[in-house]
Amino acid sequence: MAHSVLFDQNQLYGNSAPTDGLEFYQTQYADPSSSASGVGASGSADEFYTSSYGTAMPIVERSWLAAFGTGGFPNEPPLLEELGINFQHIKSKTLAVLNPFKPLDTEIYDDSDMAGPLLFILVLGTFLLLSGKSQFGYIYGVGLMGTLGIWTILNLMSRSGIEVMRTASILGYCLLPIVFLGGIGLATDLKTTQLGALAAALPIAWCTYSSATMFVTVLSMSEQRLLVAYPVCLFYTSFALLTVF
Repeated sequence: MAHSVLFDQNQLYGNSAPTDGLEFYQTQYADPSSSASGVGASGSADEFYTSSYGTAMPIVERSWLAAFGTGGFPNEPPLLEELGINFQHIKSKTLAVLNPFKPLDTEIYDDSDMAGPLLFILVLGTFLLLSGKSQFGYIYGVGLMGTLGIWTILNLMSRSGIEVMRTASILGYCLLPIVFLGGIGLATDLKTTQLGALAAALPIAWCTYSSATMFVTVLSMSEQRLLVAYPVCLFYTSFALLTVF
């Protein structure tokens, strides 16, 4: 496409001869459509567009759905992966809590995933709220102080030590049986039921065994299982009391 550029010929060439007007200088720029044929080496025409400089550029999908997938910039990881949310690890850890007698895969506890624990705490608080108990503040308070206390005890007892976020992740995932207890509380009043104590004792034992097994496996403390289980049992007993009363 031809473009016209106006300039003063005397100023450009230093010509002293006077002129009455301005001259036109013809320039030629690359036609953007002409470079589309060279895109085939790196992608199709639907995946690239040609910039004003004749360079093939990738087409970026502009939508809120692209943020949760791979439709953004090339080689950009999904948003959930950037936030550290791994659904496969969440599923594996949840199944490990539901079946504590199955051999544990220590690789799934290498990360400090908090998506599952936060979800379980939110569901437990919602169950208690629907039962007429607004206990969100107590849940977060007991969870925070209990996690810090157990983390301190584990680091004093073990040689390798453990991060506080990994401690919170394991304790949060093993809270799942208490969440089931909160769901039972929607159908019946656990305080007036004669089997309320038994209904609370089973989730406490379940949570204690699951979390103690995970801590012992991760920290290689098989000879100190009972010492690990005692503070963990007190931790989940506090949540059971919040759920029942």
